[in-house]
Amino acid sequence: MNTNRSFFGIACRVAAFSFLMAGTASLIEAQQSSSVVPAPRAPLFLTSGSTPLDLTGTSSSSSSSSDATPSYAKLDLDSAALGSSQPPPRRTYGRPNYSGGNTNPDGSSKYFGFGGGGLGLPIGITHKYETESWGFQGGAGRNFNKTIGVDVEFNYDHFGLQGATLNNQNYIYNYCTVADVTAGLCSPAGPTAAGTGAQIDGNNHVWSFTLNPIFTIPTEGSLGAYVVVGGGYYHKVTNFTTPTVEEECYYFCEEVQVNANFDHYTSNAFGVNGGVGLTYKFSRFSNARFYVEARYVLMLDSQRTGVTSANVATSPLNATDFYPANSDRTTYIPIKVGIRF
Repeated sequence: MNTNRSFFGIACRVAAFSFLMAGTASLIEAQQSSSVVPAPRAPLFLTSGSTPLDLTGTSSSSSSSSDATPSYAKLDLDSAALGSSQPPPRRTYGRPNYSGGNTNPDGSSKYFGFGGGGLGLPIGITHKYETESWGFQGGAGRNFNKTIGVDVEFNYDHFGLQGATLNNQNYIYNYCTVADVTAGLCSPAGPTAAGTGAQIDGNNHVWSFTLNPIFTIPTEGSLGAYVVVGGGYYHKVTNFTTPTVEEECYYFCEEVQVNANFDHYTSNAFGVNGGVGLTYKFSRFSNARFYVEARYVLMLDSQRTGVTSANVATSPLNATDFYPANSDRTTYIPIKVGIRF
């Protein structure tokens, strides 16, 4: 009886030990199988010239190691299945169109303005009578594209008078003949030569309204250039002044000496202009540009007859034009700098 109990206990222990060893072996085998990294697959290149892959064969059981790699069903990817042997053609694009309320199709601004100032240089016969001085301009226009535009502008150019011009006018205004004395127009003691009597002064200015086509020269970067031509209405005025004492009152009154106009002449005519300009763009993102330009201006007028220092002795007593040079052809070069926007 004791022998049977001992045998039964030993059998239980052997069975328990066997189950423990079997469980441990299964765990080790599972860990080893999970740590195996599958071999990378070669990429599948689908081209129209390659042979379709045969993936129809299927074999899930094999004893050799080469059969371990799985097989797949055959997939026909030839050119007929894909519909075309070449990729679809690229889409073509034309020049971008920026057309809008303030923009032309090529991206240029439809409208522009400008303003500036500088100096005017009389040339030709005009330089015989006048001296250089200052001027300003302003205007606005329409661009049809990056190359062609047109503007309407106002120009004002102010000039002084040459010393010889003032001396001749002084001689004319103070000339006294025997007939003048007889007519009571002057005193026998009056001045009879230039430079005697009250010295006069004077100035001249030209203002104009013109219509001017503008041709922009294509350039790269910040620097630009343009050509401008045009024509319009020109108005020329010459004033002669003499020193005069006037009383001016602000918080108190005082007498001051000013040059008061005592004679002036005007002339109206059609004129033309043409020149070139350079621009510098402040920023690639801005339309504002600094500009400097020079033009040639010709005022198409013809000199009228009148009293000059050469014919003052024979001029009629009722003569009224003592400066016929104001109506002569006027030529000058205005040079302006400013901002175009």
